[in-house]
Amino acid sequence: MSRTQITILFLVIYTLTMIIVGIANRKSENSEDYFLATRKLPAWLLAITFIASWWGGGSAIDVVDHAHQNGLSSFWIYGVPVLVATVLMLIFAKGIRNIGTISQAQLMGQRYNSKVAFLLTVFIVVFMVLASTVQVIVMGRFFNAFFEMSYENGAVLGTAIVLTYSMFGGFKGVVITDLLQFLFFLFTGIFLFYLAYTKAGGMETVIKLAEVKGKEGYTSFFHNVSDNLAYVITFGTSWMIQANVWQRISAAKKATDAKKMMLISFLAFIPLYLMVTYTGMFSSVFYENVPEGGVVPNMISQLSNPVLSAILFVGLSAAIMSTMDSLINTGALSFTVDLYQKYINPKVSPRKSVVIARVSTLIIALLALLFALRIDSVLKISWIGSDFLTTGAFIPLVFGFLWARGTSKAAFISMLFGILFSTYNLLVALGVSLPTLWEIASVEQAIIGISISLILYVGISLLTKSDSDKSKRFIEKANILER
Repeated sequence: MSRTQITILFLVIYTLTMIIVGIANRKSENSEDYFLATRKLPAWLLAITFIASWWGGGSAIDVVDHAHQNGLSSFWIYGVPVLVATVLMLIFAKGIRNIGTISQAQLMGQRYNSKVAFLLTVFIVVFMVLASTVQVIVMGRFFNAFFEMSYENGAVLGTAIVLTYSMFGGFKGVVITDLLQFLFFLFTGIFLFYLAYTKAGGMETVIKLAEVKGKEGYTSFFHNVSDNLAYVITFGTSWMIQANVWQRISAAKKATDAKKMMLISFLAFIPLYLMVTYTGMFSSVFYENVPEGGVVPNMISQLSNPVLSAILFVGLSAAIMSTMDSLINTGALSFTVDLYQKYINPKVSPRKSVVIARVSTLIIALLALLFALRIDSVLKISWIGSDFLTTGAFIPLVFGFLWARGTSKAAFISMLFGILFSTYNLLVALGVSLPTLWEIASVEQAIIGISISLILYVGISLLTKSDSDKSKRFIEKANILER
């Protein structure tokens, strides 16, 4: 059998396995069953599904390619924001689990009002669609590089595989498939790291080559950190309030399990992101430039052993899919619980709500595919989605746990500003000629956006009547500041 035939066979076996797992976990009595697995999952399993959802396509391909070009400081693009977001979530995990809602918007409804909850739902659905789009893009490129099929066909095929198994099993199915996918990709990541290390001849060769080519600061962790601060601020704050992470916290058995999940994840992210960063640096020895399709797909396709090549291909596909399925599932949660059940059909039966959840999963996946077929820039899509969430939702969400004086009107206006500000920057980024006093996708833009959001929230809160009793009850229930 040829390399392509072996790879297709392995991919079919993998896909069937994921579908069987999804069907085996398809029994759901209501939307809480479907989206939170009845809050019975252990902390270690939730930690793995959390790690799998963030250490996915972006890490597997984007970080390696950036590290090939820019060296160790590429860790700041994804690694540092993930660690920042995880530390923040470690602080807030107890409060989120104590509130005990199914969705993030329900939580905001308890703290503020239904208008604020609705705006947050809009932010979540937009962000989840755009974040899923990133994974569709990566999958399309990967299939394109490995099978020589078109990018469009690769994107459609990858989306179809994820959609097939995630529609059946809901959150429990996603968690179990994430466990299998994480173990698969962990093997792939370790193998590629070892392969790149031995092929390059170790770190000394990388250092010498960087000196010969005049790559100043290539092996320095803090080289040109200022160039990456925009990603740290925007990605770190937006990922901290990312709804699929809050979903996993809400699915924990109790608050202590939620905190344990975040601590395990933080400790795991450090070596995992360093591993893919160093893989990219080692690859600079045997690749003059980043090859078309990316370093990782090229390394896998050039292996002499077709069986090993096929296994690693499926392993990398698993990483991308594990991120995509969790994002799609969370987007479907907001669509089902916070839009359909709240505004369209509040009297929907528990059984029918599961059907709606599966239809919502299909809708989110198709929207992501549509965007991916029109815009194929990973970093651009990531920035757009994160900018919306950071500017629009970070301040009201975080301060809602900490400051009882924060009012519903202040939260609403702050979030409304976030929509307008982020949309304006999006139009400029897409080429619309509009005046700006800041550089698009810069530290300055990130600081201006979040600062104005903070000023509006604090200022309007002080000028409007507060519902202090409701706010205090929420903060006391969250109990975030007490051990």
